[in-house]
Amino acid sequence: MVMKRLTTIGSLSAIAIAAHTAVNLNALRKPNVIAPPIAERVSVLIPARNEAGNILRAVSSVLASRGVPDLEVLVLDDGSTDETAVIVSGIDDPRVRLITGTEEPPAGWLGKPWACRRLSLQACGSVLVFIDADVELSPDAIRASVGELRARGFAMVSPYPLQIAESWLERLVQPIVTWSWCAFLPLDWSQRSTRPSLSAANGQFLVIDADAYEAIDGHSAVAAEVLEDIALMRALKSSGELTCTMDGSAIATCRMYANTDEVVDGYAKSLWAGFGGPAGSLGINLFLLSAYVVPPVAAISARSTRTRAMGTLGYAAGVASRALVAHRTGARVWPDSAAHPASILSFSALSAVSWSRHVRGTNSWKGRSLS
Repeated sequence: MVMKRLTTIGSLSAIAIAAHTAVNLNALRKPNVIAPPIAERVSVLIPARNEAGNILRAVSSVLASRGVPDLEVLVLDDGSTDETAVIVSGIDDPRVRLITGTEEPPAGWLGKPWACRRLSLQACGSVLVFIDADVELSPDAIRASVGELRARGFAMVSPYPLQIAESWLERLVQPIVTWSWCAFLPLDWSQRSTRPSLSAANGQFLVIDADAYEAIDGHSAVAAEVLEDIALMRALKSSGELTCTMDGSAIATCRMYANTDEVVDGYAKSLWAGFGGPAGSLGINLFLLSAYVVPPVAAISARSTRTRAMGTLGYAAGVASRALVAHRTGARVWPDSAAHPASILSFSALSAVSWSRHVRGTNSWKGRSLS
């Protein structure tokens, strides 16, 4: 009886979310790659700490931008111990400027917000484009994104890059990020509302109006936030500004992590902060497990034919939701979508690791403690 009820509740939840995903994707905006040239200065800001393997590719992609006649590229070498600074110094282009930052973040600041704030204070553009050093932009990415920012009156647009995933854990976990906001965030409402709760952003690629950014004191407003990208969007919404989460898969790519250890460390550093505390995190993970793990388990193991049928329906709904998002955003659809229950299990396991490290004060990233 308990299994039957859990399977029914979970399967109906998965079906409802699949339906919402299908409707939601109709409101998912893509930047217009045939937008006119930008008639204002754009500052591209790249915080880089030990990014020798990525930085040249990232900067080169920015310099290849079309339709951005007034462009500056500021790279902050944030205390790197590798050849990051040497590589940037060797780029022979007057639009590129290297800023050296050897000081550690002051009290109350985490590393990335501090790096981004220092970059913004050196920027001259009326539009600020923050990208991570492992992001590669298409030649039309900046023009298209700034065009959306200006045409729609947004203070920020967050074009989610296509997430490159190669190793087994990357392929299980990375698609969950894009799927989650495509499936759960009411996109049309979020673009018309200033409710901070309707926020989803990816700091890999953010395009922000400089005046709106300074009006909230920029990254100073989110100095201690592990998820500074979402916090920044919430701060802008709280100030009365509109923002937009977009599909940037056609104009930007990013491989966040190169192996299993990096995936674990990367998610462990931030998942604890994602759902408003331990109760919220527990509730979200239990919901995900009930909607996407219980049904396939029941489909295989339940004694009742009806329960197995309901579990099969729930599993199919979960796979459908995942496949719809993958197809729409250019990600690998098969066989990865069929492994959606394993993805949810992996996500919940990483949440547990994240909370364990947070409680013990052992979370760190790139050699800096996040305690």
